[in-house]
Amino acid sequence: MPEREIPKYPRLRKYAGLFRQDLAATYSRNLHKWLVVAPLIGALVGLFITGITVVILDEMWPPLLVYFLHHHWAIIPLLLAGFILAGLIMQCFTQNPNEHSTEEIIRSYHEHQGDIKMRFFVPKIAAAVATVGFGGSAALEGPSIYGGGAIASWLWARLKRFGLEPRDRRIMLISGAAAGMAAVFRAPLTGLVFALEMPYKDDLAHEALLPSLIASVVAYATLISFLGSRTLFDFGGATSFSRKDLVWSAVLGLVCGLITMVFDITYRHVREFAVRCSAPHWIKLAMGGFLTGVCGLVFISLYNGSLVPLGPNYEAVDKILLGQHTAIELALFGLFKLAATLFSLASGGVSAMFVPLFLSGASFGAAFSQSVVHSSSINLYAAVGMAAFIAGGYKTPLAAVVFVAEATGGHAYIIPALVGAAVAYAVSGEASASGDQHLHEGVRFQELLGIPVSEVMQKEVVAMQAASSLQELAEAVRSHPHHTSFPVFDNGQVVGAVSACSLGKVDPSQWTQTPVRGVMERHTVIVSKESDFMDAMRLLSGQNPQHILLVSSGAGKLEGVLTQTDVMAALEDRLNLSLQPGKD
Repeated sequence: MPEREIPKYPRLRKYAGLFRQDLAATYSRNLHKWLVVAPLIGALVGLFITGITVVILDEMWPPLLVYFLHHHWAIIPLLLAGFILAGLIMQCFTQNPNEHSTEEIIRSYHEHQGDIKMRFFVPKIAAAVATVGFGGSAALEGPSIYGGGAIASWLWARLKRFGLEPRDRRIMLISGAAAGMAAVFRAPLTGLVFALEMPYKDDLAHEALLPSLIASVVAYATLISFLGSRTLFDFGGATSFSRKDLVWSAVLGLVCGLITMVFDITYRHVREFAVRCSAPHWIKLAMGGFLTGVCGLVFISLYNGSLVPLGPNYEAVDKILLGQHTAIELALFGLFKLAATLFSLASGGVSAMFVPLFLSGASFGAAFSQSVVHSSSINLYAAVGMAAFIAGGYKTPLAAVVFVAEATGGHAYIIPALVGAAVAYAVSGEASASGDQHLHEGVRFQELLGIPVSEVMQKEVVAMQAASSLQELAEAVRSHPHHTSFPVFDNGQVVGAVSACSLGKVDPSQWTQTPVRGVMERHTVIVSKESDFMDAMRLLSGQNPQHILLVSSGAGKLEGVLTQTDVMAALEDRLNLSLQPGKD
């Protein structure tokens, strides 16, 4: 029906308007875009992880492991060569040799809006291959998480012209990391949950749920189409557990939680020392490679068998489960594996420690089963140890349990693993192997309970005129980097607000011709400066969040503005104040 005939039918016009409102509300989050973007992320990341897996797990590590087992003398020189190579690559071809792997993805999520510098991508992947492929105590999760996140960040830059928003880059970053984790462990749910848990110690990156789910499944499907779908480890044996097993699982979780707490704290101190050290990066890695090699050589000299605390050695899990090693040997393997991981990664090795943690957990769990419980269910306690170590070491308890179920096929162990992981997570406290994980800001809002908005608001009001151009808005953003939104005035009256991210909606070549009124939000909320902070927070973070709140006096005068940035700054100020000597 032509537009000019609609006024003849007022009832039709009314229902058409209601229909448009309902449709807009239904698709308010624009989730359907992820049906196209997320599969593309998953396919690209899946192909990349397939290549990395073949290079390291098929071509490099198996022959090297055989060589190590027959020529013990070669362990230290080959590890030294691989680590020096990785150090030289990072020192000569990257901007910051200390920034890589999982830590770079977490830092980018929190501080850089998901932006990864792709000119350093190839050198960092090459350094990771050298670190892991030559026997460093690490595995493929580091290059997989980093590679997946970097590819997704790069893809955002290619697709942003099709309507992707700046905030979508962070979502795509997490989705790419999830896809990398899902593919490398052939465990899509593990990839999803780990990536969502990764940025925070106590929460999930909720906004990335749907795209991460889709990307994980597609990446997994891509990899298994080349390499098959067999689980990484085959946990056979018991399919049930008793109440006694649950009690012992809690005890094992306690033990693992204490061990991971000590390891996490030690790792962070050693890592900070290595970062502060003024020696060239390749020298630091040479020392790390030497000490890693010593760990491997000492252990293999004590127990001249097939267990070696080096490399990605997934094969060690099957050997641990056979029950052919004594409890002392298994416990020492776990300790030497943790020591080798400390030297490999704290010195600057390019990877992550998900695999070393669950290998150590499996060995401690099997030793606990033999020496304390005297149980024949070695598999069960090995699975609980795996989950407990991952939960305590990485602060990812859900991913730990899901991983045990997916990667081992041991679905019967989910409940004991949950018990062990929960206890280890609680006992290990805030200690984490990742120095860039944050506590979710929501847990700190209690610091601002009961105070008025006037104590948190930004009193320096930087406003824009409705007729101003976007070029002037860009200059205001550069001049006031701590301001994310600006009230908009027209003839002395507030007519709306404009956020810095609005600049991304218009091509920069059109900024000088485009007025602020063309992109501003016309609906603004005004609150009293005596309003409670929590009421303001609900407006800033509710179902239809406001970018900015205007704060007025009783006489209607504009006193200030409030954004989420102002709230975070107030939280930091109060936290710093509480940490000063003599403050409670």
